[in-house]
Formats: sequence, structure tokens, C-alpha cells
Amino acid sequence: MKVRVASYNVHGFVGADGVRDVRRAAAVVTSLQADVIALQEVGFAESEDEPGELLAALTGYTAVAAPIQRRDGFRHGNVVLTRLPVMRSTRICLDFEAHEPRTAIEVWLQTPGTPLRVIATHLGLRPVERRHQVRTILSHVADDENAVTVLLGDFNEWFLIGRPLRWLHRRFGRSEGVATFPASRPLFALDRIWVHPPSSLRAFRAITSAEIRVTSDHLPVVAELEVG
Repeated sequence: MKVRVASYNVHGFVGADGVRDVRRAAAVVTSLQADVIALQEVGFAESEDEPGELLAALTGYTAVAAPIQRRDGFRHGNVVLTRLPVMRSTRICLDFEAHEPRTAIEVWLQTPGTPLRVIATHLGLRPVERRHQVRTILSHVADDENAVTVLLGDFNEWFLIGRPLRWLHRRFGRSEGVATFPASRPLFALDRIWVHPPSSLRAFRAITSAEIRVTSDHLPVVAELEVG
């Protein structure tokens, strides 16, 4: 079964023009034509645990969300959108000391053959945070032998020889580093997709257009998988 997965940091729906436009971001999400999409920095209303504004602008997706409360009061977080049936989901705590809270979402999705296990995340800004967070994720997938696993998101890792990337490459195989940040002139490969087993990954690329470059400060990335 062919499955398209994507990752996109929507920057709180605020574009390079300073305008917050949920429908503009939703149009980019729709254009990716992905079966599973990991979103980072999705804004949430104060009283909701699902991205109501975003879902109102989309059709055909189920959302699994993990909002967090920042110190400035803004609520945002990771969201997994899927067209595949959700079997179960778990929130993985990646908090480190007094730094901004971080999470990963693990979602098991039903396919006609092998289950698809998706772990979507947005790692911290400091190297010591990312080392802790990657160790936590790796310990969580240590027993993974019965599914195709996809690890994707904004990893905030620009040190190509840093330990977090080396650990992830050792576990999942090397991910292709395509520059995605800043969207206006990409220099850093912050947004990545790993797949285990690596043979399930058939293609990977960043998506860009004039509209996408103004919608967020990151470019989205898309991967084509063969599952089962």
C-alpha cells in the first residue's frame, strides 16, 4: 500500500507577512495530498484540546492533538492529521528541566497489511534538550519490530555531526537532509522524516512555491512510503 506522509511547521498560522491566516495554512496542508500529516506549532483556543479552527478549514482528516501551554500563555503544539483509521494514540512527554514543554505524539494507524506507527514531534532549541528528547524517543521505539515506523517533525537540529542526528541515523538509517528553514531562503534541514525499515521509504522532498514561502517560516516535507 502506498502512503504519503508529510511534516509542516505552520508557525502558529502566522506567515512571513505577519498575518495570521488559518485558511491559508489549511490550503497548503490540503495541497500536500498526504494521508498522514504531522503539524507543529498549531495554535489552540484557550478552552479546546483539538485544533478547531484548522479542522473547520479542512475536510477528510481526523486529528490527534497534543496542545501545550507556553509561559506567555499561548497554547500550541503538535497535531497529527490522518485519513487512515486510528487504532490508538499516546502522548510522549519530552519536557526537560525548566525549558518550554515539548511532546511527541505516537499514533498507530490501520492499513490493509502492516500497521503504520507514526511518531510526530517538535524538539527543543538547545542541544542538551534535544539529546534528552531523542534518547526518550529512541527508548520508546526500542521494541519496534512489528510495524512500519515513521518518525517526523521539526527537529531543530542544524549540527549535522551532532549526537541527536547520529543517534537517529544509527537507529532508523540516514534521513535525507533537505533545507527547509527559513522558507524564504532555506539553509537548514530542520524538518525531517525517518522510516523503519528504511526500504519502506521510496521518495522524499521539500515542497515550495511562492505561496508556501509566505505561509510559514518552514517549508513542508513529503515522503512516499510502501507499507506492507
